[in-house]
Amino acid sequence: VARRLSLRKHPECHSMAGGKAIEHLAQTGNQELLTFRLPMQQYRNCDFSFSGLQNLVNNAIVQKEKEEGIEEGEILSCVKDVAAAVQHAVAVHIIQRTYRAMLFCIKNSILPAKNATLVVSGGVASNQYIRKALQNLADANGFALLCPPPRLCTDNGVMIAWNGIERLRAGLGVLHSTAGIRYEPR
Repeated sequence: VARRLSLRKHPECHSMAGGKAIEHLAQTGNQELLTFRLPMQQYRNCDFSFSGLQNLVNNAIVQKEKEEGIEEGEILSCVKDVAAAVQHAVAVHIIQRTYRAMLFCIKNSILPAKNATLVVSGGVASNQYIRKALQNLADANGFALLCPPPRLCTDNGVMIAWNGIERLRAGLGVLHSTAGIRYEPR
């Protein structure tokens, strides 16, 4: 979405990664000026998919470009509102599907009855709007929320290293010798 909105050309966002630019612009946008149908509402499972939402957003951007009489690649006057609406739709989709997964795990006794923890990492955990929505979901359902600091959420290599550090601290599944480990480069 950031690429389609040409946020690299936006004066406030030229040096930001796409997700960060969306989050930044969404802070002062009006999420209610555009609404996007949430993906996969007809499916009663825990899967996530953003491709349908991406198509809806792209169609809305094309429509707004026509309304404003601008070419693709130019900045829409309502770019902040688009960012806010997209961020909100993504957050709601994540919350709905995560809640469904939480209920599934509880119903099937996959999680402990007390002290269940929702762990969120990766790029999605760096978005403060989504993180707050996940905190509200966890709080409402008696879960703890565990997220690494946002500065550690943007790079998968860092996330893997952070996971390794936490496992080492906890003494869980850490190999103390690499002897006998086979690996093959791709």
